Amino acid sequence: MEKQVKMKVPVLTGVDKEVFRRDIYPMRRPVVLRDVGLGPCLDKWTLEYLTQKGGNCEVKVHVSTVPQMDFLHKNFVYRTLPFDKFIQRAAEKKHSDFFLCQDESYYLRSLGEDVRKEPADLRKQFPELAEDFHIPEFFESDQLFSSVFRISSCGLQLWTHYDVMDNLLAQVTGKKRVVLYSPEDALHLYLSGDKSEVLDIDSPDLERFPEFVKACRYECVLEPGDLLFIPALWFHNTLALQFGVGVNIFWRHLPAERYDKKDPYGNKDPVAATRALQTLERALHILDELPPDYRDFYGRRMVLRIQNRTYCSQQGGAAQGDYD
Repeated sequence: MEKQVKMKVPVLTGVDKEVFRRDIYPMRRPVVLRDVGLGPCLDKWTLEYLTQKGGNCEVKVHVSTVPQMDFLHKNFVYRTLPFDKFIQRAAEKKHSDFFLCQDESYYLRSLGEDVRKEPADLRKQFPELAEDFHIPEFFESDQLFSSVFRISSCGLQLWTHYDVMDNLLAQVTGKKRVVLYSPEDALHLYLSGDKSEVLDIDSPDLERFPEFVKACRYECVLEPGDLLFIPALWFHNTLALQFGVGVNIFWRHLPAERYDKKDPYGNKDPVAATRALQTLERALHILDELPPDYRDFYGRRMVLRIQNRTYCSQQGGAAQGDYD
């Protein structure tokens, strides 16, 4: 059976703001950064400490009977728990108290105070824990969009998706595998909005998704203290190898006016991209007025026009030399 090309995400140590901005950021490629200095959270965030400092504030969490969560088909439910109870359950493999089944999986993605308007902010939702976490100063403070607290049961796998803002994924406790795909491989990922329909990336159904093998797979395992730079539009899929706690830092790579002002999650397409996609849909409806052979011909002309006007390079992801 044909398999994907696999590449390791580079690991760099001791990177400061100057090196990041000069050597890493312009390349627009994922990189694991070590020894950056995330603060006392690396030593303090034990189960007991998280339970104590997080307290009994209520949090909305994903709960699923299977560890492979699927946002497209919603194979999970949302439930509310006191934070300390959630921590206890997420760290367990078998539960005496549960919603769906004894081995259900849990996932927390923190939300803003007003979930429809405000981005997540660790300093507001978990102020005492935020004191322990140092946001890396790799970007200007006015570019900061959100700081998202993420906690996962062991074995929990999240769907493949992209975000429209740059982000740093800080792994504080536990180990996490991250698989990434280049934006150039979007045509091979069977997209539905910002998500891939290929749920099982390790054993994909190639009869249903034959093009998936053409996507180049970039992979890394994050250890506590690691920081993964995920450039905007890079697809990523995460698997918690252990019960884990992390923080996502999102910031605006483009001017603020380019983003949807009503987007508290940072995953809506930029305003210009949304307009372009809407215009494309209208153009396709116009083509429906033509016979099938004419639609085929002019559809191919449209594809060529788009390729010539917009593609930065050849399809197929990065070559081996890109990471040498």
